Amino acid sequence: MQGNKRRDTRPETAIRSAVHRRGLRYRVDDQPLPRLRRRADLVFRSTKVAVFVDGCLWHGCPEHCRVPETHNEYWSEKIARNVRRDRDTNQRLQEAGWLPLRVWEHDDPEEAADRVEKAVARRRS
Repeated sequence: MQGNKRRDTRPETAIRSAVHRRGLRYRVDDQPLPRLRRRADLVFRSTKVAVFVDGCLWHGCPEHCRVPETHNEYWSEKIARNVRRDRDTNQRLQEAGWLPLRVWEHDDPEEAADRVEKAVARRRS
C-alpha cells in the first residue's frame, strides 16, 4: 500500500486540469475543516465546496470494485471502513455548511469538471 499515492493521481490531476481550464481556482489536498483530520482533493474555501476523487477499489465503487481474493476478509472490512468514513465525512461537512462532491476515478474528467463548476457557481449566487 505504500506504493499508492495519496495525491496527484492520474484521475485527480485530469480533473484538476479540467477544472483549472474553466478558470476556477482551488486548494489541493487540503483540510476543509481544521478540526476534522480528513483531506479533500480540491477545496473551494470561499464557496465551501470540497471535491473528493475516489478510487474504485479503495472506496467501494458499485460498478468496478472487486474485492481481492487474497485476504478477502481483510479487504472487505478495509473497504467497508472507507465507505463508512466517506459517509461520515460527507455528513460532517454538510453539518458545517460545506458541499461535499464525490467523483469516481473512472468518471470522465470533463463531465466531473462540469459538475464541480456548476456546484461552485450555485454556491456563489
